[in-house]
Amino acid sequence: MHAVGIVLSLVVLGTAVATFAQRLRVPAPSLLVLAGLGVALLPGVPAVRVAPETIALLVLPPLLFASAEEMSLRDLRAVWRPVTVLAFGLVMATAAAVAGLAWQLTALSASMAFVLGAVLASTDPVAVTALGRRLALPGRIQTLVQAESLFNDATSLVLFKVAIGFAVSTGTLSWFGAGGKFLMLAGGGAGIGAVLSALVVLLRSRTADPVLQTVIALVTPYAAYMLAETAGTSGVTAVVVAGVTSGGTGHRTSDARIRLQVQAVYAVIVFLLESVVFALIGLELPTMVRDLPAHTGWWPLQAAALAAVMIGIRVLWVWPTVSVARPTRPFPTWATTRVVTWAGTRGVMPLAAALTIPLAADDGTPLPGRALILVLTTSVVAATLTLQGLSLAGVVTGSGLAVDPALRASKETAARAALAEAAVDYIDGLTETGSVPEAVLERARRRYTARLGNQPDGAWPAANYAALQRDVLAVQSAELRRLYSAGMVSDATRRRLQLELDRAEAAVTSEA
Repeated sequence: MHAVGIVLSLVVLGTAVATFAQRLRVPAPSLLVLAGLGVALLPGVPAVRVAPETIALLVLPPLLFASAEEMSLRDLRAVWRPVTVLAFGLVMATAAAVAGLAWQLTALSASMAFVLGAVLASTDPVAVTALGRRLALPGRIQTLVQAESLFNDATSLVLFKVAIGFAVSTGTLSWFGAGGKFLMLAGGGAGIGAVLSALVVLLRSRTADPVLQTVIALVTPYAAYMLAETAGTSGVTAVVVAGVTSGGTGHRTSDARIRLQVQAVYAVIVFLLESVVFALIGLELPTMVRDLPAHTGWWPLQAAALAAVMIGIRVLWVWPTVSVARPTRPFPTWATTRVVTWAGTRGVMPLAAALTIPLAADDGTPLPGRALILVLTTSVVAATLTLQGLSLAGVVTGSGLAVDPALRASKETAARAALAEAAVDYIDGLTETGSVPEAVLERARRRYTARLGNQPDGAWPAANYAALQRDVLAVQSAELRRLYSAGMVSDATRRRLQLELDRAEAAVTSEA
């Protein structure tokens, strides 16, 4: 009951904080961390300790999957080269720099410093996606930031497993063996995620039951994670690959009513999990500090030094990458570097990884430095979420990269006009065939020509015209996919317009 009470309290806290964050136009994750820290410092608040498997198994898969599904496959194909450079090269460089500095500044052994470096090497896709929803960045830069956070997250957690192997092993572990393990974890996880995604697409295309479709969508990230972990590969990589591939095919395997239901259920779950997990970061920090052994009082300065080095390494790596990469070359190099660097917040993933560090080595001896790694990780996560999260919007605005709202609105208006024109053309084609009564076609034509500004919109009839309206909406959905494939609308615009079409189709279905 105590754990249930804490979770319910965090949900209430998250709802209140998210409401204020929306009104103050600041990112909710940053305020949630501060709120959790403030609550933890109140007198009489019990110590909060979360079991590692709670976050790793219950919380991370759906959050990662939701972040991956928001990825634009078209934009991802355009930026895969800089994403690969950042997701592999930057992770390795950050892990090496953090490990070296931690070995010099702290009492951590070389192997445990390597573990800390692997933990802090990843930018968190959950936090980046939550922060990115508020930003008006160009599509390719937004995709670059989100894709890099997803894939470098998978890379760093695979590296983390290799580092743990070094730390707990009582025998010898060669670098060649570690490299083979890295490839097996990453490649195996990606393969499992791809195969599972194909099976899910097949299942969803065979059923029209909204409840069953929703259950499949909810179970998929957990199935990917558990299958990969059971097979000895990377569960995170499997979830990311399954999410990216499912996001690109989901609109073809379900109708509007099902898509709306799945999106609504997932939105609620993601909100609840994000509220709980970001507040937990602030709540757990005081408890972890109290668990520190003696002679570790310099941890605040050590955490600050590690955060500064991570930002510095990120600048040095991102700058040449975005300056030579074709997708980002049209944008100012320093402005893009500032935004991509400052978007590299740490969040749930590093904390979840640190919590899974074993308590003892293979020979049963206690693993030294675990408590210090937890404190340093949580401190860096809290600092980046608050400092970078609260100032990221200002950095984007100051960079000049933010998309002009008027330009975005004009493009969306043009896309809506193209959809209305497609509808009118389809209706005119039906006039020539004579398959639909002229009165029905005329009223339908009035509805869509009104959206082009030609004449007033008449009342839309319900049941008698439902079939025609569904056909017209199908034509508009096809036109929207064509506009997106031709690069005439962004992924964000496509999602907004598709949501409008889905709502219209669901309304027609309910009236029929």
